[in-house]
Amino acid sequence: MISSSEIFSISNNSEFENLALKVFKFQFENNSVYRSFCDLLYKHPSDIKTVTDIPFLPIQFFKSHKIVSNPHNIQATFTSSGTTGSTTSKHYVTNLELYTQSFFTSFLQFYGDIEDYVILALLPSYMEREGSSLIFMVNELISRSNKPESGFYLNNLSALKDQLLKLDGEGKKVLLIGVSFALLDLVETQKFQLKNTIIMETGGMKGRRKELIRSELHEVLKNGFGVKQVHSEYGMTELLSQGYSRRNGVFHCPKWMKILTRDIEDPLSLQGYKKTGGINVIDLANINSCAFIATQDLGLVYNDNSFEVIGRFDNSDIRGCNLMVL
Repeated sequence: MISSSEIFSISNNSEFENLALKVFKFQFENNSVYRSFCDLLYKHPSDIKTVTDIPFLPIQFFKSHKIVSNPHNIQATFTSSGTTGSTTSKHYVTNLELYTQSFFTSFLQFYGDIEDYVILALLPSYMEREGSSLIFMVNELISRSNKPESGFYLNNLSALKDQLLKLDGEGKKVLLIGVSFALLDLVETQKFQLKNTIIMETGGMKGRRKELIRSELHEVLKNGFGVKQVHSEYGMTELLSQGYSRRNGVFHCPKWMKILTRDIEDPLSLQGYKKTGGINVIDLANINSCAFIATQDLGLVYNDNSFEVIGRFDNSDIRGCNLMVL
Protein backbone atom coordinates (compact mmCIF):
# COMPACT_ATOMS: atom_id res chain seq x y z
CA MET A 1 0.00 0.00 0.00
CA ILE A 2 1.20 3.52 -0.80
CA SER A 3 1.49 5.77 2.27
CA SER A 4 0.68 9.45 2.59
CA SER A 5 4.29 10.10 3.63
CA GLU A 6 5.43 8.83 0.21
CA ILE A 7 3.05 11.22 -1.53
CA PHE A 8 3.71 14.38 0.45
CA SER A 9 7.47 13.96 0.79
CA ILE A 10 8.13 14.06 -2.98
CA SER A 11 11.01 16.46 -3.58
CA ASN A 12 11.97 16.06 -7.24
CA ASN A 13 10.69 14.92 -10.63
CA SER A 14 12.34 11.51 -10.42
CA GLU A 15 10.51 10.72 -7.18
CA PHE A 16 7.27 11.97 -8.73
CA GLU A 17 7.68 9.75 -11.79
CA ASN A 18 8.51 6.67 -9.74
CA LEU A 19 5.55 7.13 -7.44
CA ALA A 20 3.18 7.92 -10.33
CA LEU A 21 4.08 4.60 -11.96
CA LYS A 22 3.53 2.85 -8.64
CA VAL A 23 0.14 4.56 -8.21
CA PHE A 24 -0.86 3.59 -11.74
CA LYS A 25 -0.10 -0.08 -11.08
CA PHE A 26 -2.05 0.06 -7.80
CA GLN A 27 -5.10 1.67 -9.41
CA PHE A 28 -4.99 -0.63 -12.43
CA GLU A 29 -5.18 -3.57 -10.03
CA ASN A 30 -7.72 -2.12 -7.58
CA ASN A 31 -10.00 0.27 -9.49
CA SER A 32 -12.39 -1.75 -11.65
CA VAL A 33 -13.62 1.22 -13.70
CA TYR A 34 -10.12 2.47 -14.44
CA ARG A 35 -8.98 -1.11 -15.19
CA SER A 36 -11.80 -1.51 -17.74
CA PHE A 37 -10.90 1.82 -19.33
CA CYS A 38 -7.24 0.80 -19.62
CA ASP A 39 -8.25 -2.59 -21.03
CA LEU A 40 -10.27 -0.91 -23.76
CA LEU A 41 -7.17 1.06 -24.69
CA TYR A 42 -5.03 -2.09 -24.53
CA LYS A 43 -2.87 -0.47 -21.84
CA HIS A 44 -1.33 -2.80 -19.27
CA PRO A 45 1.26 -2.01 -16.57
CA SER A 46 3.84 -3.83 -18.66
CA ASP A 47 3.26 -1.21 -21.40
CA ILE A 48 3.71 1.75 -19.06
CA LYS A 49 7.34 2.83 -18.89
CA THR A 50 6.97 6.57 -18.22
CA VAL A 51 4.31 8.94 -16.90
CA THR A 52 3.40 9.94 -20.46
CA ASP A 53 2.34 6.34 -21.19
CA ILE A 54 -0.33 6.37 -18.47
CA PRO A 55 -3.99 6.60 -19.67
CA PHE A 56 -6.02 9.52 -18.31
CA LEU A 57 -9.60 8.77 -17.30
CA PRO A 58 -12.11 11.29 -18.77
CA ILE A 59 -13.56 13.32 -15.94
CA GLN A 60 -17.14 12.49 -16.99
CA PHE A 61 -16.68 9.02 -15.51
CA PHE A 62 -17.17 10.64 -12.11
CA LYS A 63 -20.73 11.44 -13.22
CA SER A 64 -21.64 7.92 -14.27
CA HIS A 65 -19.45 5.56 -12.23
CA LYS A 66 -18.24 5.02 -8.69
CA ILE A 67 -14.50 5.67 -8.95
CA VAL A 68 -12.78 4.00 -6.00
CA SER A 69 -9.52 2.10 -5.61
CA ASN A 70 -10.04 0.39 -2.27
CA PRO A 71 -12.84 -1.35 -0.34
CA HIS A 72 -12.77 1.01 2.63
CA ASN A 73 -15.85 2.82 3.90
CA ILE A 74 -16.75 6.12 2.24
CA GLN A 75 -15.98 8.95 4.67
CA ALA A 76 -17.35 11.75 2.47
CA THR A 77 -18.97 12.19 -0.92
CA PHE A 78 -18.06 15.44 -2.64
CA THR A 79 -20.37 16.58 -5.43
CA SER A 80 -19.91 19.13 -8.18
CA SER A 81 -22.21 22.07 -8.72
CA GLY A 82 -24.46 21.74 -11.76
CA THR A 83 -27.35 23.36 -13.52
CA THR A 84 -30.83 22.15 -12.65
CA GLY A 85 -31.41 18.69 -14.04
CA SER A 86 -27.79 18.11 -14.99
CA THR A 87 -25.82 15.14 -13.73
CA THR A 88 -23.23 16.04 -11.10
CA SER A 89 -19.87 14.44 -10.45
CA LYS A 90 -19.42 12.42 -7.28
CA HIS A 91 -16.05 11.90 -5.65
CA TYR A 92 -16.20 9.13 -3.07
CA VAL A 93 -13.48 9.82 -0.50
CA THR A 94 -12.36 6.93 1.68
CA ASN A 95 -9.68 8.87 3.54
CA LEU A 96 -10.46 12.48 4.43
CA GLU A 97 -7.12 12.80 6.20
CA LEU A 98 -5.42 12.57 2.79
CA TYR A 99 -7.46 15.55 1.61
CA THR A 100 -6.76 17.66 4.68
CA GLN A 101 -3.06 16.76 4.58
CA SER A 102 -2.97 17.69 0.90
CA PHE A 103 -4.46 21.16 1.21
CA PHE A 104 -2.66 22.07 4.45
CA THR A 105 0.71 20.95 3.07
CA SER A 106 0.02 22.80 -0.18
CA PHE A 107 -1.05 25.97 1.65
CA LEU A 108 2.14 25.85 3.70
CA GLN A 109 4.20 25.49 0.51
CA PHE A 110 2.65 28.49 -1.23
CA TYR A 111 1.54 30.81 1.59
CA GLY A 112 3.21 29.77 4.81
CA ASP A 113 1.67 29.06 8.21
CA ILE A 114 -2.14 29.16 8.18
CA GLU A 115 -2.09 30.64 11.70
CA ASP A 116 -0.56 33.82 10.28
CA TYR A 117 -3.82 34.61 8.45
CA VAL A 118 -7.37 35.67 9.09
CA ILE A 119 -9.40 33.67 6.56
CA LEU A 120 -12.54 35.32 5.16
CA ALA A 121 -14.68 33.30 2.76
CA LEU A 122 -17.25 34.63 0.29
CA LEU A 123 -18.58 31.47 -1.36
CA PRO A 124 -22.37 31.83 -1.54
CA SER A 125 -23.04 29.43 -4.42
CA TYR A 126 -21.05 26.70 -2.65
CA MET A 127 -22.57 27.32 0.77
CA GLU A 128 -26.07 26.98 -0.64
CA ARG A 129 -25.63 23.30 -1.45
CA GLU A 130 -24.24 20.20 0.22
CA GLY A 131 -21.16 18.20 -0.66
CA SER A 132 -18.75 20.97 -1.70
CA SER A 133 -15.10 19.96 -1.35
CA LEU A 134 -14.17 23.67 -1.47
CA ILE A 135 -16.38 24.46 1.53
CA PHE A 136 -14.84 21.54 3.42
CA MET A 137 -11.34 22.83 2.67
CA VAL A 138 -12.03 26.46 3.53
CA ASN A 139 -13.86 25.47 6.72
CA GLU A 140 -10.77 23.54 7.83
CA LEU A 141 -8.51 26.49 6.94
CA ILE A 142 -10.75 28.82 8.97
CA SER A 143 -10.67 26.44 11.93
CA ARG A 144 -6.89 25.93 11.75
CA SER A 145 -6.23 29.68 11.49
CA ASN A 146 -7.26 30.00 15.16
CA LYS A 147 -8.48 33.54 14.53
CA PRO A 148 -11.85 34.61 15.96
CA GLU A 149 -12.32 36.98 13.02
CA SER A 150 -12.09 34.15 10.44
CA GLY A 151 -15.37 32.99 8.96
CA PHE A 152 -17.84 32.61 6.11
CA TYR A 153 -20.04 35.31 4.63
CA LEU A 154 -23.13 34.52 2.57
CA ASN A 155 -25.07 37.56 1.33
CA ASN A 156 -24.04 39.96 4.10
CA LEU A 157 -21.67 42.01 1.98
CA SER A 158 -21.97 45.05 4.23
CA ALA A 159 -20.65 43.13 7.23
CA LEU A 160 -17.83 41.68 5.14
CA LYS A 161 -16.92 45.12 3.84
CA ASP A 162 -16.70 46.50 7.39
CA GLN A 163 -14.67 43.55 8.63
CA LEU A 164 -12.28 43.71 5.68
CA LEU A 165 -11.63 47.42 6.14
CA LYS A 166 -11.15 46.98 9.89
CA LEU A 167 -8.74 44.04 9.66
CA ASP A 168 -6.71 45.51 6.81
CA GLY A 169 -6.53 48.85 8.59
CA GLU A 170 -5.22 47.13 11.72
CA GLY A 171 -2.44 45.54 9.69
CA LYS A 172 -3.81 42.01 10.05
CA LYS A 173 -2.73 39.51 7.38
CA VAL A 174 -5.97 38.59 5.60
CA LEU A 175 -6.85 36.04 2.93
CA LEU A 176 -10.22 36.68 1.27
CA ILE A 177 -11.21 33.67 -0.83
CA GLY A 178 -14.29 34.08 -2.97
CA VAL A 179 -16.24 32.97 -6.00
CA SER A 180 -15.81 35.42 -8.86
CA PHE A 181 -19.34 36.82 -9.09
CA ALA A 182 -19.50 37.47 -5.34
CA LEU A 183 -16.15 39.30 -5.32
CA LEU A 184 -17.46 41.48 -8.15
CA ASP A 185 -20.62 42.16 -6.14
CA LEU A 186 -18.45 43.22 -3.19
CA VAL A 187 -16.32 45.73 -5.12
CA GLU A 188 -19.50 47.30 -6.47
CA THR A 189 -20.47 48.21 -2.89
CA GLN A 190 -17.13 49.71 -1.88
CA LYS A 191 -13.91 50.97 -3.41
CA PHE A 192 -11.07 49.45 -1.39
CA GLN A 193 -7.39 50.27 -1.02
CA LEU A 194 -6.15 47.15 0.73
CA LYS A 195 -2.57 46.88 1.93
CA ASN A 196 -2.45 43.61 3.89
CA THR A 197 -5.04 41.44 2.15
CA ILE A 198 -4.69 38.67 -0.43
CA ILE A 199 -7.67 38.38 -2.78
CA MET A 200 -8.09 34.83 -4.10
CA GLU A 201 -10.75 33.96 -6.67
CA THR A 202 -11.92 30.41 -7.18
CA GLY A 203 -13.50 31.10 -10.58
CA GLY A 204 -17.09 30.74 -11.59
CA MET A 205 -19.93 33.12 -12.38
CA LYS A 206 -22.43 30.29 -11.73
CA GLY A 207 -24.91 31.91 -14.10
CA ARG A 208 -25.05 35.07 -11.96
CA ARG A 209 -23.00 37.27 -14.28
CA LYS A 210 -21.54 37.38 -17.75
CA GLU A 211 -18.46 35.18 -17.99
CA LEU A 212 -15.16 37.07 -18.18
CA ILE A 213 -11.76 35.81 -19.22
CA ARG A 214 -9.41 35.66 -16.23
CA SER A 215 -7.33 38.70 -17.23
CA GLU A 216 -10.46 40.86 -17.50
CA LEU A 217 -11.78 39.59 -14.17
CA HIS A 218 -8.47 40.28 -12.45
CA GLU A 219 -8.27 43.83 -13.78
CA VAL A 220 -11.71 44.63 -12.35
CA LEU A 221 -10.82 43.02 -9.01
CA LYS A 222 -7.40 44.70 -8.80
CA ASN A 223 -9.01 48.08 -9.36
CA GLY A 224 -11.88 47.36 -6.98
CA PHE A 225 -9.75 46.08 -4.09
CA GLY A 226 -6.76 48.34 -4.74
CA VAL A 227 -4.33 45.43 -4.90
CA LYS A 228 -1.44 44.78 -7.27
CA GLN A 229 -2.23 41.10 -7.89
CA VAL A 230 -5.23 38.80 -7.66
CA HIS A 231 -4.55 35.19 -6.68
CA SER A 232 -6.42 32.16 -7.99
CA GLU A 233 -7.10 28.60 -6.87
CA TYR A 234 -7.40 25.74 -9.37
CA GLY A 235 -9.20 22.75 -7.94
CA MET A 236 -12.20 20.57 -8.65
CA THR A 237 -14.52 18.07 -7.03
CA GLU A 238 -12.70 15.14 -8.59
CA LEU A 239 -9.27 16.11 -7.17
CA LEU A 240 -7.78 16.21 -3.69
CA SER A 241 -5.11 18.79 -4.55
CA GLN A 242 -5.09 22.37 -5.82
CA GLY A 243 -2.89 24.58 -7.96
CA TYR A 244 -2.38 28.22 -6.96
CA SER A 245 -1.66 31.36 -8.95
CA ARG A 246 -0.14 34.32 -7.15
CA ARG A 247 0.09 36.57 -10.19
CA ASN A 248 -1.02 36.91 -13.80
CA GLY A 249 -3.13 33.74 -13.84
CA VAL A 250 -0.06 31.45 -13.96
CA PHE A 251 -0.57 28.43 -11.69
CA HIS A 252 1.90 26.26 -9.83
CA CYS A 253 1.24 22.79 -8.42
CA PRO A 254 2.36 21.16 -5.20
CA LYS A 255 5.07 18.56 -5.72
CA TRP A 256 2.65 15.61 -5.87
CA MET A 257 0.52 17.15 -8.64
CA LYS A 258 1.35 17.74 -12.30
CA ILE A 259 -0.43 19.18 -15.35
CA LEU A 260 -0.02 17.88 -18.91
CA THR A 261 -1.94 18.84 -22.05
CA ARG A 262 -3.42 16.59 -24.70
CA ASP A 263 -4.13 17.21 -28.36
CA ILE A 264 -7.61 18.64 -28.87
CA GLU A 265 -8.27 16.44 -31.91
CA ASP A 266 -6.51 13.33 -30.60
CA PRO A 267 -7.28 12.99 -26.87
CA LEU A 268 -4.87 10.10 -26.38
CA SER A 269 -1.85 12.13 -27.57
CA LEU A 270 0.02 14.38 -25.17
CA GLN A 271 1.59 17.67 -26.24
CA GLY A 272 4.75 19.55 -25.42
CA TYR A 273 5.16 22.88 -23.68
CA LYS A 274 3.37 26.10 -24.69
CA LYS A 275 0.73 24.36 -26.82
CA THR A 276 -2.94 24.87 -26.07
CA GLY A 277 -4.73 21.61 -25.35
CA GLY A 278 -6.97 19.75 -22.97
CA ILE A 279 -5.70 19.73 -19.40
CA ASN A 280 -4.76 16.35 -17.94
CA VAL A 281 -4.08 16.22 -14.22
CA ILE A 282 -1.95 13.84 -12.21
CA ASP A 283 -2.93 14.16 -8.56
CA LEU A 284 -1.14 11.51 -6.51
CA ALA A 285 -3.23 12.40 -3.45
CA ASN A 286 -6.09 10.76 -5.37
CA ILE A 287 -4.62 7.37 -4.53
CA ASN A 288 -8.02 6.01 -3.43
CA SER A 289 -10.00 7.11 -6.51
CA CYS A 290 -8.15 7.94 -9.74
CA ALA A 291 -4.93 9.94 -9.91
CA PHE A 292 -4.94 10.41 -13.71
CA ILE A 293 -7.78 12.58 -15.01
CA ALA A 294 -8.52 14.21 -18.38
CA THR A 295 -10.46 17.38 -17.55
CA GLN A 296 -12.70 19.57 -19.70
CA ASP A 297 -10.43 22.57 -19.25
CA LEU A 298 -8.18 24.04 -21.92
CA GLY A 299 -4.75 25.34 -21.06
CA LEU A 300 -1.05 25.29 -21.69
CA VAL A 301 2.00 24.25 -19.70
CA TYR A 302 5.31 26.12 -19.49
CA ASN A 303 8.83 24.71 -19.26
CA ASP A 304 8.93 25.17 -15.48
CA ASN A 305 5.70 23.11 -15.21
CA SER A 306 3.60 26.14 -14.35
CA PHE A 307 0.37 26.37 -16.36
CA GLU A 308 -2.47 28.59 -17.47
CA VAL A 309 -6.16 27.78 -17.79
CA ILE A 310 -7.64 29.52 -20.82
CA GLY A 311 -11.15 28.13 -21.06
CA ARG A 312 -13.23 25.01 -21.45
CA PHE A 313 -14.20 22.75 -24.31
CA ASP A 314 -17.19 24.12 -26.21
CA ASN A 315 -18.80 20.73 -26.42
CA SER A 316 -20.12 19.18 -23.24
CA ASP A 317 -18.12 15.97 -23.53
CA ILE A 318 -14.45 15.45 -24.22
CA ARG A 319 -13.81 14.54 -27.85
CA GLY A 320 -12.98 10.94 -28.45
CA CYS A 321 -14.57 9.85 -25.19
CA ASN A 322 -16.72 7.16 -26.73
CA LEU A 323 -15.57 4.68 -24.10
CA MET A 324 -18.23 5.98 -21.72
CA VAL A 325 -20.35 2.93 -22.49
CA LEU A 326 -18.36 0.84 -20.00
